[in-house]
Amino acid sequence: MDSRSISYVAFNAQPNGADSLQARENILALKSAFDSARNMKDYLMTQGANNYYDGYISGNRIQVPMKDSILRVGVGNIYGPYLDGGNYTLAKIVAARPMPDTVKIRHILIGTAQADPQTGQQIPIRDTATAKKLADSVALAIRNGANFDSMVVKFSTDQGSVNNGGVYDNVPSGEMVPAFNDFIFGNAVGAKGVVKTDFGYHYIEILSQKGSATGYKIAYINKPIEASEETDRVANEAATKFAAEATNQKTFDAAAAKLQKEKGIFKSVAQDLPPTGSTIQGLGASRALVKGVYNADLGDVISERVGDFYVVALVTEINKEGTMSPAKARMMVEPLLVNQKKAEIITNKIGKVTTLEAAATALKKPVEVADSLRFAGQPSVNLGFEPKVIGASFNKANVNKVISEPIAGTQGVYVVRVDNIGNTPVQAANVEEARKMRFMQAKQQAQFQSLQALREDATIKDNRSKFY
Repeated sequence: MDSRSISYVAFNAQPNGADSLQARENILALKSAFDSARNMKDYLMTQGANNYYDGYISGNRIQVPMKDSILRVGVGNIYGPYLDGGNYTLAKIVAARPMPDTVKIRHILIGTAQADPQTGQQIPIRDTATAKKLADSVALAIRNGANFDSMVVKFSTDQGSVNNGGVYDNVPSGEMVPAFNDFIFGNAVGAKGVVKTDFGYHYIEILSQKGSATGYKIAYINKPIEASEETDRVANEAATKFAAEATNQKTFDAAAAKLQKEKGIFKSVAQDLPPTGSTIQGLGASRALVKGVYNADLGDVISERVGDFYVVALVTEINKEGTMSPAKARMMVEPLLVNQKKAEIITNKIGKVTTLEAAATALKKPVEVADSLRFAGQPSVNLGFEPKVIGASFNKANVNKVISEPIAGTQGVYVVRVDNIGNTPVQAANVEEARKMRFMQAKQQAQFQSLQALREDATIKDNRSKFY
C-alpha cells in the first residue's frame, strides 16, 4: 500500500498561564450573581449551562472533582474556583436533606408524546390538560379498587416498565428526571401521587426503600480555559515565519536546528501515513494534513492547523505500492543485524558456559532471578519479552542445570539456569470453553488472512482518499 512520511514542527497554541489566569478572573466575576440567584436553573440557563440537575442526589453517588471539599462548605455556600479538566468551576450546595439509598416504585405514565418505533422521534399523542385529567382519573380509579396491573397495560406509555406492572426496583437517586426523583426519595413508603415531568403525568406508588444517606442539590458553573487571540497569534506568526525559512529539505533541517537551539522546540517525525489515514504520530488526528501530504511532492513543505498546534511539515518519503525500497528496508533490518553482531561479540566474551557465576564475572553483571515465568501470558517483570529464553526454560531437559549455550534474545544475551518447572492450578478451569475460544480465535485469524490475500491479489484501485 502507498505510504508517505513527514518531518514536522508543531507550534503550540494551547492556553498559557495568562489565559488560565483570565479564565479564573472570568469565573470569579460570576460568583456574586451565582451566590444570589433565586432560581438556580434559570440563572444557569442564562449562562449557557443547561445541565443543572434540579433534584436531590445521594452524596454516595456524587462523583465530581473536589467532592469532599464541596460537601464540607455546607448548604448555601460556594466552593471554588477550582480546576475541573480544562475549566475553572464554582460549586454551590443549593439544598440538602436525608434520603434513602434506593427505592422500589411502580408507576403509570400518561404521556404527552410517544417514540415512533421506526424513527425514534417523539410524536405528540395528547395535550397537557388531557394528560393531567386522565392521570387524575387513573389515580381515582385505583383508590376505588381498580387493578393496578390492568391500568398499567391499558394506559401507561412507558415501554420500559409496562410489561412488569410499571415496577422499577433498586432505583438510585439521580437516575430519574428531577420531579420524579424528588417524589420517590422525598416521601415515605406507601406514598402515592400524580407527578408532572417533561414526559407527561405519572401516577406513582412508593413500594419500599433501602438504606439512608444525605442527598444534595448542587449547582455548578464553569468557564473554560481557552487560548486568547494573542496566544493564537503568537503561535501562528511563529509557524508562518518558520515556513518562510523552510522551503526545502536543507532549509527545513537548518531552520529546525536553529529553532531547537533558540526556543527548545524539537522537530518530530511521522512515518508511513496511509492515503486514507488521519492519525499523525505525536499530533493526533487530522485528515486535512494527511490529504495535504498526498497532494504534495517529495521535499514540499505544507502548513496546517492540527488541534491546538500550527504545524509545518516536510514530505520526506513517498513509498509507492509494491516492493519496499532498499533505504526503507535498511532502516528496519539494520537494527536487527547490529543486535545480532553485538550478540556474537558478547557470546565470544562469555566463552564456554560452566556456571552462572563465571558468566557474571566475565560480563561484570550480577546474577538475577526471574521467578514465576509463564509459557503463555504477560512478560516477566525482570526478563521482559524473550521467547527464546522462555522456550529453553520450559524444556525439561534443562531442569537443574545451566544451559550450555548463551541465548541471543531480543534485548540481550542470556546465560540461564533452570531451577525448576511446575504447574499452577487454574480455578474453575473450563477446558471445553477454552477450546472453543481458541477455535474461534484461529477461525477469525484464518478469515483475516484470507481477506488479506484477496485484497493483495485484487486490482481494484482505492480512491477513497480523494473524496474525504
